[in-house]
Amino acid sequence: MIDEFKTITSKIGEGTYSEKRSKFLAFSHHVSSVEEIKSLLSQYKKKYYDARHICYAYMLGADRTEFRANDDGEPSSTAGKPILGQINSNELTDILIVVVRYYGGVNLGTGGLIVAYRTAAAEAIGASEVVYMPIEETVTYTFTYPMLNSVMRIIKELNPRIVSQNFDNTCEIVLAIQKSKANLLRDKLSKLI
Repeated sequence: MIDEFKTITSKIGEGTYSEKRSKFLAFSHHVSSVEEIKSLLSQYKKKYYDARHICYAYMLGADRTEFRANDDGEPSSTAGKPILGQINSNELTDILIVVVRYYGGVNLGTGGLIVAYRTAAAEAIGASEVVYMPIEETVTYTFTYPMLNSVMRIIKELNPRIVSQNFDNTCEIVLAIQKSKANLLRDKLSKLI
């Protein structure tokens, strides 16, 4: 079972590429939601209002099923797809890559555009810090207060992340643990009763 995924840190990766006086500025961001992506794209559109094209691609989720590529007026599949191709070839997720193009007056042709966007995206990824993150599953456990020490022993042994806890007459704890260890955690907790 695969229980980790590749992404980048929150440090923004930057890359540039120039071809026939056209400049391509690439930026990679760690993202976790479509809302965050929309907000970043809006900021780029304001900051680079004078650019001819602001193309992008993103991939979200540990299972890498939520993605999008946008050509922003470039010929179909010459910008967004090459950017997304770099994300895929590096097996990254929770990432947004934006490539801003300043037109230099000379048409690059579809082949030239594909190379330019792919290279700019690769530069941005190269300037990013790639990290492996665990795929977590949450486990909620309800127990009586006298069982607290036994529950804490299991937590100390398996080291899950405590998401929330409520200690009262009836206690509840929500734990996040690496997916491959979730069943072991459930099993150990269920044997406490």
